[in-house]
Amino acid sequence: MSDDEESGLDTNRLKSLPLFESVSDEDLEKIAPFVSEVSVSEGKHLVEEGDYAYEFMAIEEGRAEVRRGDQILAELGPGDFFGEMGLIDSERRNATVTAKTGLRLITLDQWDMKRLEKAIPSAAARIRATVEKRRGT
Repeated sequence: MSDDEESGLDTNRLKSLPLFESVSDEDLEKIAPFVSEVSVSEGKHLVEEGDYAYEFMAIEEGRAEVRRGDQILAELGPGDFFGEMGLIDSERRNATVTAKTGLRLITLDQWDMKRLEKAIPSAAARIRATVEKRRGT
């Protein structure tokens, strides 16, 4: 998926994202090795409607477009995130997200979330609570 990928992010970058804002600095230090930074070019399809969801993505830089069928649902920018349901369930994507500009993303996949739940249960619980709140359950 990535044009360029790194791991081990600065905790301040994680703290700036809504999904991680309630996580303690100590736990963020432990979470950082589980997340990756990905840079993608304009026009890249990040997720496809109907595909299974396994990965959460947060936009640090750039803009993306969300579509369902031919309808534009939203434009996303820095601080926005999507795919969080894929961290807890292998649901199908309900929209396609495409990079409108070059993007820098922070990603966490379902498998690393499972490892995180074993390594740092309290932090994983806070992330899960944020996902559930956004989901409305």
